[in-house]
Amino acid sequence: MLNRTSFTAASVLAAMTLAACTSAPQATTPATPSSVSLQSHEWQLHKALNAQGTVDPQWQLPGTPQGPAPTVGLRFVDAQTVSVENLCNRMHGRYTLKGTNIQFERLASTLMACPNANLMALERKVGQWLPQARTWKIVGNANAPVLELQFDNGARWQLTGSPTYETLYGASERIFLEVAPQQMACSHPLMPNAKCLQVREVTYDAQGIKQGHGAWEAFYGAIEGYTHQDGVRNVLRLKRYTRSPVPADASKYLYVLDMTVESERVR
Repeated sequence: MLNRTSFTAASVLAAMTLAACTSAPQATTPATPSSVSLQSHEWQLHKALNAQGTVDPQWQLPGTPQGPAPTVGLRFVDAQTVSVENLCNRMHGRYTLKGTNIQFERLASTLMACPNANLMALERKVGQWLPQARTWKIVGNANAPVLELQFDNGARWQLTGSPTYETLYGASERIFLEVAPQQMACSHPLMPNAKCLQVREVTYDAQGIKQGHGAWEAFYGAIEGYTHQDGVRNVLRLKRYTRSPVPADASKYLYVLDMTVESERVR
């Protein structure tokens, strides 16, 4: 049986050097809380301020009775790649750092259809606005870091950080799971009529050609980032993280959706 899942992510240590009193000042990266860097955390837009320092509401959509509206997220995948998340599509681009200066460029999204016109409009604005960012700094403390971006016209974004999966759990293992269209009955000590995802592991060779699959089995828990729709078969590429030590009543593994490889509605 496959086990429960949860949350996780990636880490980079920020370092600073002290110059001697007689040394000439040099441009460095911004002072940041210990162990916090752009790549070690995922950043969610908390507050957007205009050049006058007042809140600029255009970057936050109103909530609905179903819950709060999506919030613009930034994830610095590596030393060059940034991902803009929580909008209609996932947007990727490049970024470069030079001391306290930052530049975003070549932002492009998947251009999938979006049923929410307001969210789609926000995505377009974000893609046009980010290249106007000029400086960055991380303030706060290691438990509550805040990334501040300043733009050409003096406007600022403040984004709160939460540790990535790699920061919390280390490197992941890549696996592929096929999820059956219908859930199956499964045994759960607290839920007498529990239903679980029905999954089987799929293997591919180095060229991406499917080689085979395992037996169907119940998947207990959830896959972070995945919502199952009855009647839809999916093949998912997942990141599997190993938790150590394993807390009581928790799974050894945490599963996070990386990509949907196949999707098919089955009648």
